[in-house]
Amino acid sequence: MAALKLRDYLKVPYILEAQGIEIGPDRWLRKLSYPELGDFCAEAEIVEVALAELERMRIRAIVAGLREGKEPPMPRAPLRSADPEWLAGELGILAEIRDLLDKTADEISAGDGAR
Repeated sequence: MAALKLRDYLKVPYILEAQGIEIGPDRWLRKLSYPELGDFCAEAEIVEVALAELERMRIRAIVAGLREGKEPPMPRAPLRSADPEWLAGELGILAEIRDLLDKTADEISAGDGAR
C-alpha cells in the first residue's frame, strides 16, 4: 500500500458530536466537535458557521499533527468522494495547505512542504 498523503488523511470521516445549549429566550448556541480527533470544538448560534469553523480546526489539527510526526486517528477509511482541496478553498484556507496536499506524513514532518 502506498504511503498516505495529506489529502488522504483529510478524507477520513469522523463522528460529529453536536449539542444545543440554550443561552437565552429563543437563543441557542450550537457546539460541534470531532471527539475522535481531538479536544477542540466550535461554537456559534448558526450551525453552519460552527461547522465551517470546526472543519477549519480539523484540517489545521491534522496538518499540525503531521508536522509534529503524529499521524491522525483513522477510525474509518478515507472517503473516495471527498474533495479536501475544494473544501479548504470554500473555508478560505487552501493557501495554508495547497503545497502539502500531495506530501506524505514523513515529508510533512521532515519539513518538505510549505509552512
